[in-house]
Amino acid sequence: MSSPSTTTSDRRPAPRGSALRFLIPSLIGVFLFMVPVPDGTGSPTIPIAYAANATGEVIAPAMPWLLLCLAVISAVGTVLYATVKPAFLDTRLGRLLFDTSTFWLVVRLVGLAITAMIVLGVGPEWVRNENTGAVILDLASLLMVVFALAGLLLPLLLNFGLLDFAGTLMTRIMRPLFRVPGRSSVVGLTSWLGDGTIGVLMINQQYVHGHYTKREAATLGTTFSIVSVTFIVVILQTLGLEHMFAPFYLTLIIAGLITAIIIPRIPPVSRIPDEYVEDPVPEPTTARASEEASAEETDGTERSLLSKAWASALDRASTVRVRDVVNSGVSNALEMWLAVIPIIMAVGTIAVIIAEYTSFFRYLGIPFVPVLELFQVPEAAAASETMVIGFADMLLPAIIGGSIQAEITRFIVGALAVTQLIFMSETGGMLLASKIPLKFHHLVMIFLLRTLIGLPVIVALAHLFY
Repeated sequence: MSSPSTTTSDRRPAPRGSALRFLIPSLIGVFLFMVPVPDGTGSPTIPIAYAANATGEVIAPAMPWLLLCLAVISAVGTVLYATVKPAFLDTRLGRLLFDTSTFWLVVRLVGLAITAMIVLGVGPEWVRNENTGAVILDLASLLMVVFALAGLLLPLLLNFGLLDFAGTLMTRIMRPLFRVPGRSSVVGLTSWLGDGTIGVLMINQQYVHGHYTKREAATLGTTFSIVSVTFIVVILQTLGLEHMFAPFYLTLIIAGLITAIIIPRIPPVSRIPDEYVEDPVPEPTTARASEEASAEETDGTERSLLSKAWASALDRASTVRVRDVVNSGVSNALEMWLAVIPIIMAVGTIAVIIAEYTSFFRYLGIPFVPVLELFQVPEAAAASETMVIGFADMLLPAIIGGSIQAEITRFIVGALAVTQLIFMSETGGMLLASKIPLKFHHLVMIFLLRTLIGLPVIVALAHLFY
């Protein structure tokens, strides 16, 4: 962290070659995750999705067995760590993968049981038929490939200076718009471009060290910890909307920005105390003083801010180590394989069973029917069933909404599922497990508020695109 008296011009010049170390990986990352290209059928997709589909087709016969192996490793490893904690698991990577709460241990065991029933063809038919467990298994198979590629390739976006460059440019707008410090722009971009779970971890760490107040940490955790670009690709594929990537992502940005401006200014977030955690290191006042001083390092002109962003990116690029990036990418992929996929198999299958064999979510969605009809959304009754199911898992609205005939309605369902942001199978559970001062009822209220705020924005943009 720079001192208040340090300016960009006082810093040592970045080593030669830093510009290329910043630009080449970052531009490759932008191409892989953001630039639409034609797929084998002529429809536009992004390169990472094309690679995931191609890889999935090659290893398709082995995928169910690979998923079962992952579920076994996840469950057995977690049980061993929680009971005997052998030395080979008591490592940094072992703790990352298997150190979890009793609740999530049970979820992993349920995920193993469900995966085994589907792959081996045993147990109740209603658990593993083509409308319940088989759907989630196919989805998890795709995710397994996507997670592997994302774990290895996302560092091109995250580790070579792109976030530092973009984050510095955003320092002047974060506090006026979102009521959070300028440094949080990097957290927001990491969540948006990388993964919401990484964002929650970053927010929690900075909160306990005194960089954010309780309100600021709660704002960031429930505003910017969105699912990754790769998850968005999965949603589009599930809904058959790969050709709509650009308008879909633009819709998410606009709806996300509007909710991000409103949510911090209304309860429950606005009522969370604007005070720091007790006894942080460094002290909260020091952290805030340095943060605000850093924001004043430039004279406010576009040129000086751009120069500062460029210098920040070069600083990051000059210090990055490829070995560390590779190790981080592999550990991220393993964490998503062993932590996220079993949860999706458990929570996703149970929720789809409830949706398939009961009227629970249809009843919860009934109040949305007149609203959707007022907004002239086709198949309003079918769409209403997806309005709240995303609280269990973000992918479920796409799975259930995939049978809707009207493409505009599938577009709305998918965009709303991402905008709702909080889902208990991942982000919500992480928020509850963190030090960030959010309770379960807070998450329920924020989920509903994000739904009510985001829905009219998404519907308006959908009617514009269709």
